Amino acid sequence: MFADYTNFPLYGLLVSGTWLTGSLLIWITVFMIKPVSGKTRLGMVLNAEQVLKTPAGRATAFAGNILVVTGILLFAYYLAVLWISLGRAPMRTLGETRLWYSFFLGLIGYLTYLRWNYKWFLVYSVLMAVLFMVINLIHPENFSKTLMPALQSPWFVPHVIVYIFAYALLGAASIVAVYGMWLEYFRTFRKNLLHLADNLVYIGFAFLTLGLVFGAIWAKEAWGHYWTWDPKETWAFITWMAYLLYIHFRYFHPKRVRTPLWILALAFIVLLIAWFGVNYLPSAQSSVHVYS
Repeated sequence: MFADYTNFPLYGLLVSGTWLTGSLLIWITVFMIKPVSGKTRLGMVLNAEQVLKTPAGRATAFAGNILVVTGILLFAYYLAVLWISLGRAPMRTLGETRLWYSFFLGLIGYLTYLRWNYKWFLVYSVLMAVLFMVINLIHPENFSKTLMPALQSPWFVPHVIVYIFAYALLGAASIVAVYGMWLEYFRTFRKNLLHLADNLVYIGFAFLTLGLVFGAIWAKEAWGHYWTWDPKETWAFITWMAYLLYIHFRYFHPKRVRTPLWILALAFIVLLIAWFGVNYLPSAQSSVHVYS
């Protein structure tokens, strides 16, 4: 099956369907758990080992994992063949970056589920990834195979790919923030959630820093300056500072809960402005960073 932008709706629907169905099958294993004492109710004991000892639990979890992995492989195939068909990295337009963001977010959600068994995190990651695919379906773009001279650089792919990967990790951290605030204000907060957020932010911040460094080197080669305080560069730096603030706050106030959750949520808004919100600023219309 060939892959290009004309048949993205087909791939988008296939990936969305496998991810949504697979993650929901994994999620419902929570409600297949038998109570272990008179004080617990069905669905309240999150003991994955108990579920997997039952035939129904094993079959449901296996089917869910197969569907999620199938979606990841299908998406990876689409991106690879799209890259070949365009003759360039599909990272030039805003729609193309949304494709990579969706792919990485689904992948991160599944890997996090495998590592820490957070079924809710997998479901919410998939929902966010599908949302960005739906945006591409609703707002199709006119795509070109050509790249402007400034983009014909060996730094183009590493700069964009590490940034989008960082955005996906930090977007996943924002899921933890929103879920954590819901628990903190309406349920019972579990402190291990902040440890999950920390791990996502630490890795995401490292890739965000790499993106800044790669962009500066690329700018020096293309325009003779490492940094020009272009609107996109300015908001990228503000985003970097926002997540650095979270890291410092967590280090100096490890027992605080609400403030770091709010910092994470607000930092993600800043990230979205840096990613595509800055395109709508009047000062950015002459920027070399505006997606075309």
